[in-house]
Amino acid sequence: MNVKSAFGMILTLVGLIGLIYGGIDFTKGGVGQASFVYVILGAIFFFTGVSLIRSTKA
Repeated sequence: MNVKSAFGMILTLVGLIGLIYGGIDFTKGGVGQASFVYVILGAIFFFTGVSLIRSTKA
């Protein structure tokens, strides 16, 4: 495992946490704009991490 794939896994986990937190906040009636920020940032981190893992040669 190299640094690139480890960083990809960290980004994926952070993105997944952001997506879950934003979804929970949105369904509990939190501030709509803040919930969308969490979801958008979580999606960016998640998909960046997944693409980084996929592009790494094992």
